Amino acid sequence: MEPVVEQDLRFGDPESPPTPWAETLEVLETAELFWISTVRSDGRPHVTPLPAVWHRDRLHFCTGAGEQKAVNLARNPHVALTTGSNRWKVGLDLVVEGAAVQVTDDATLRTLADLWRSKYQGDWDFTVEDGTFRHEDGGAAIVFEVAPTKVLAFAKGRFAQTRYRFPSTSADR
Repeated sequence: MEPVVEQDLRFGDPESPPTPWAETLEVLETAELFWISTVRSDGRPHVTPLPAVWHRDRLHFCTGAGEQKAVNLARNPHVALTTGSNRWKVGLDLVVEGAAVQVTDDATLRTLADLWRSKYQGDWDFTVEDGTFRHEDGGAAIVFEVAPTKVLAFAKGRFAQTRYRFPSTSADR
């Protein structure tokens, strides 16, 4: 899906062009670590790192049902997932905004488990059972997908801020 691209000239160098979606997509597909931001019941933020995979225009992550991010998502599904580098003048930082929706379809989960296995070279190896990921030790993880409503790209070195907006998404993709 091609998003609507907007360059925010209030920020960054007005001479820098917007970051092409293809460049942003490459980072979404290859980033090994994302930081997820959720909201606790008292309004405080909760931020934690996690691996994620991009598949069919959505970012997917998993967590244990009792972990703080899952508890937060049960009350408020809105998230921001961030990736990039900690370098000042090199790289591209991204923020993906949207609502996290649990994935329970076993066929989709098997595809996602294969993607995790491949992307992380076996470090994340799941089987699928009853709508969840299962670890070798028997533990379960629930899987979420985030269809972006907005992605922000912060190009460093040339200092451009690009906003990608997405049309309303449907759950059938």
